[in-house]
Amino acid sequence: MPLSQNFINHIRIPENNDWVIFILLGCIFLFIFMMNIIERDANLRDFLLQKYFDASNNLPSWIITSCVLALTLSVLISQYIPVVPKFVADLQIAGFQLNKFGYTLIAVVFFYFIKSSLGFLFYQSIGDGKKWSIFYFTSTKFYFVLSFLLIILCVTQYYFPVDRNKIFLYYLYFFIFVFIFKVFFYLFHRNNVLPEKWYYKFLYICTLQIAPLLLLWKLLFF
Repeated sequence: MPLSQNFINHIRIPENNDWVIFILLGCIFLFIFMMNIIERDANLRDFLLQKYFDASNNLPSWIITSCVLALTLSVLISQYIPVVPKFVADLQIAGFQLNKFGYTLIAVVFFYFIKSSLGFLFYQSIGDGKKWSIFYFTSTKFYFVLSFLLIILCVTQYYFPVDRNKIFLYYLYFFIFVFIFKVFFYLFHRNNVLPEKWYYKFLYICTLQIAPLLLLWKLLFF
């Protein structure tokens, strides 16, 4: 009897990660659609190096890239969410409840929607509204590359034998590096996407880069 109980305790039920591959394939399809239809058969090099005044359909490309980023980021970090808040778990639509991935996706989409809306209002309020379109054109290139890195991390996490608890610390280092790199990317990019005056740059970085990240962290991990 003890042997049978010990055997049962060591049985591991394999995870069904089909949902991950479906989402990642959907993200890749969105990028293929963007490159072939919206960007008119542009290759990767031309897309990443194109200049603002030579580009077209910038807004649809930005929206698609943002959707892919939100999906891949949610897939990557959703399994680290401690619990879905009770007030969210109690919400049911047609008998369905949000799981960790659904809650993470809603939080990430909410984060980017608020961040983008405040960014638009910020540029309008300082009288530099024309630069907003240049800003999201430039950020599209950055998030496009980041999305591919997230796809690679998702495949590694779900389909390779890695210790998820140990790798989480490396994820933190990775995202800290990405955040710092993004700030310098905006500061020194040839398109001059940030406001000209230094105090507006400082205000943007503090209120629209750091503060939303702290809010997202609190929504997901507290």
